[in-house]
Amino acid sequence: MSTVDDITALILDDHASFRRGFARLDDARDEQELLAIWDALALHLDIHAEAEEAILYPHLVKHGDDGEDETTDAIGDHNKIRDAIAEAKLHPVGSKPWWDAVGTARRENSEHLAEEEDEALPDFRRHASTELRAELGQRWLTFYGEHKAGRNLSFHDKDPQQYVADHR
Repeated sequence: MSTVDDITALILDDHASFRRGFARLDDARDEQELLAIWDALALHLDIHAEAEEAILYPHLVKHGDDGEDETTDAIGDHNKIRDAIAEAKLHPVGSKPWWDAVGTARRENSEHLAEEEDEALPDFRRHASTELRAELGQRWLTFYGEHKAGRNLSFHDKDPQQYVADHR
């Protein structure tokens, strides 16, 4: 199996992209540049959360050593990130309230990535066969292809406990 097809590698690629996107915001010089960077980053964050919720977490909740707790935490994190993205949309780009919302998204995302990389993904790797990881990697790539620019995705908060109950 190529690591390119492994869902955990694909998720880590997205994580690196998010870190670069937030760093690009630090370097932006005007509102037009901020908007271009943020719009792409915010959309990618939203699509990524939907992809994880559709593909990764239904498996982790059933098979991880601590899958239910990790999944509950992750869904809650995704909600906080989505809420911060929605808040940023309410304010002029580059304004203090916009930066505050973007800062919240960044902070919540950084905490989520660390938890996922240190806890959820290692737990998943211990319990998932290489075949399953490759199969989910293919589903991941297909998901992104089917939902270009967020097509047919609603980006709404989910109740973490209900999500776990629905996927247990």
